[in-house]
Amino acid sequence: MSSYFGKKVKVSVFGESHGRGIGVVIDDLPAGEKIDMEKLLMFMGRRAPGKDKTATPRLEKDLPVIMSGMLGDTTTGTPLCAVIENTNTRSGDYGNLMTVPRPGHGDYSGYIRYNGFNDIRGGGHFSGRLTAPIVFAGSVCRQILEKRGIKIASHIYSVGNICDTPFNPLKIEDSLAEKLNKMSFPLIESSVEKDMREYIEAARLKGDSTGGIIECVASGVQAGIGSPMFAGVENIISSVMFGIPAVKGIEFGAGFDITKMLGSQANDCYEYDDNGNVVTSSNNNGGIVGGITNGMPILFRVAIKPTPSISVPQKTVNLSSKENTELVIKGRHDPCIVPRACVAVESALAIALINLL
Repeated sequence: MSSYFGKKVKVSVFGESHGRGIGVVIDDLPAGEKIDMEKLLMFMGRRAPGKDKTATPRLEKDLPVIMSGMLGDTTTGTPLCAVIENTNTRSGDYGNLMTVPRPGHGDYSGYIRYNGFNDIRGGGHFSGRLTAPIVFAGSVCRQILEKRGIKIASHIYSVGNICDTPFNPLKIEDSLAEKLNKMSFPLIESSVEKDMREYIEAARLKGDSTGGIIECVASGVQAGIGSPMFAGVENIISSVMFGIPAVKGIEFGAGFDITKMLGSQANDCYEYDDNGNVVTSSNNNGGIVGGITNGMPILFRVAIKPTPSISVPQKTVNLSSKENTELVIKGRHDPCIVPRACVAVESALAIALINLL
């Protein structure tokens, strides 16, 4: 099934953007793990729409109802199922899209794949709304990981050409991770927020949208996790990241810039630190070599495309009349998905790591 991930901790996402609800089933979580629901709801709130001008005005509380798998605040070891009700849908906004596919969306490819039976309201199962169950699952997984010394954080690396200060690739301070985890517009350098927001607002006022890059890190991951070739850490992390609909690329460590280096510059040389631990003097490989962790922070960046639903007129086709036509998209959409996507990226990383462990 395409909406299923994991061999050790299995995550299955279900629902559509404008259906009665969306949700997730998580199999094979360890029993006896206490989950802080207040912290979980904080992460859910960072993804929830309708709270910021950079996001869609569609207001959803995104309160998960846990159907099974927890007794009080503790996992029971049986499948953990959570359902999130859709309470603020306006399906009429999508009536003209049944046979007129939106550029940049999964409408046409879904139409072909599912013989025209795909649900296009709000994007259906292709929608970014389906990242809410991912955030729920990831929020559970990351709390289990934290008890094993693994911390996850992300920030808005860039919006358009406006950039934040990057993470220190060698060490992520716990205080910085905790600070970013509580921010709805997470930045290391707060002074760039004004320029980013103005750039997003300018796109919104023109009926357009913008994308950006999210930088994400996991610290405390021990060396020796993962396998070469097809079960590498990069492979597993990437496969979950591309479950987030807006993600169009990923790079680890220095990423594509490593191609501009000489081998003597790109190689991460080993040394012992003051505590006798093997570390590297740089982290151009993002904490992963040969598909296996080397004990340094796992560091990567994901490219988030501009929201495809824009009110600027666009060329498309009418699949019923078989004619070229022009489309103006109605409805409520994010001028920039990047701020809300940060917690989705963190959650996807948690799901990948708990399986790798």
